[in-house]
Amino acid sequence: MRSASRWIYVAVGCVVLLFSGLVYAWSVLSGPIAAEFPRWTTAQLSLTFTIVMSFFCLGGLTCGALSARISPRIFLWISALLFLAGFLLTAGMRSLPMLYVGFGVVCGLASGFSYNAVLGTVGAWFPDKQGLVSGILLMGFGLSSFLIGKLYQRFTPVTVGSWRRSFVVLGIITAVLVAACGFLLRRPGTDFTPPPAAKKKRYANPVAEELGTAAMLRRPAFWLYYLWAVLLSAAGLALVSQSTSIAREIGRTVSPGGITTAVGMISLANAAGRVVLGGLFDRLGRSRTMQLVGGIFLLTGLVLIGALKLGSFPLLIVGFLLGGMAYGGVTPANAAFVSSYYGMRHYAVNLSVVVTNLLFASFGSTIAGALYDATGSYLSTDAMILVLAVLSAAVSFGIDLCDRRMLKRR
Repeated sequence: MRSASRWIYVAVGCVVLLFSGLVYAWSVLSGPIAAEFPRWTTAQLSLTFTIVMSFFCLGGLTCGALSARISPRIFLWISALLFLAGFLLTAGMRSLPMLYVGFGVVCGLASGFSYNAVLGTVGAWFPDKQGLVSGILLMGFGLSSFLIGKLYQRFTPVTVGSWRRSFVVLGIITAVLVAACGFLLRRPGTDFTPPPAAKKKRYANPVAEELGTAAMLRRPAFWLYYLWAVLLSAAGLALVSQSTSIAREIGRTVSPGGITTAVGMISLANAAGRVVLGGLFDRLGRSRTMQLVGGIFLLTGLVLIGALKLGSFPLLIVGFLLGGMAYGGVTPANAAFVSSYYGMRHYAVNLSVVVTNLLFASFGSTIAGALYDATGSYLSTDAMILVLAVLSAAVSFGIDLCDRRMLKRR
């Protein structure tokens, strides 16, 4: 197969992740649900998103562990069935446990299966451009919240319970498209090699090794990176899960459409950040890119605090753009870190292990919801983002020290 043709799989992967990423639209999808069930607290609704992220990780880990035995198309077909079942269960639910099972467990697993199947398969076609290609793929994942959120709001009537029909339609459309893409996705053959010219442009990691999962888990640098991803993913998820409520608190005179558009800025910036920062990882390397992501998160916290203090909706949008950009840099860094440090031979499994950082990071949304319930102000969420950004900088420097020690040993 010609190297140029491998970009076909990027296009297919983008379609899958565009719809698989609709679980990230929870802050918009949950609005009508909260209106129908006013007794459910912010923390209780936020827990749904935490469950989604937890089972997203479990699905990705399962897919990675079985990737050598089961083809990616099978996982996409399973994912399609789970999405259909999850949205239908959610559409018919009348209690929190059913919401947690339908959207949290079933849709979370579906998203995890398709996520790992796409990144593991398409990533194998681009060992020379892991950061850039992961960023492009995950751009679809990030745009999902914006696109689905806008369509959901436009075609969902304001009457109580109307969201249920929208969930049925979303489930059917997602299932059909993900299943169809399953027919098009396949792994590269043994005769495939990336173009030599592309290899020269890629950042060369001086401590790169070809390691299996067990050996990777014994490396201190892995655990430091894992902690970095947990910290900043928690910051990003806290912002994503609370964004609609923060926008409503500041923009009391802004229309519902304006609120949705403002929240959608996070998704647009997230999508752009995944491509830009993913590409920078290939060119600048891990250390500079990680410090840049942490720095943008720090600026995000400061701007959001200023927006709340001043009651400025335009400043809030700036904070959303910065936060979306910063959070967008975390996910492609996962793929680029795994491939540049531990090689491509065990990439699918190693990536699924790194992505489990979301299992812990997902509690960022729950904690943010609990902080609001306790304080009555979203300043607590902004302060949380600031603290996590500062801690991430220290962790990144720790990885630098590990790299230096490794070079000395060699």
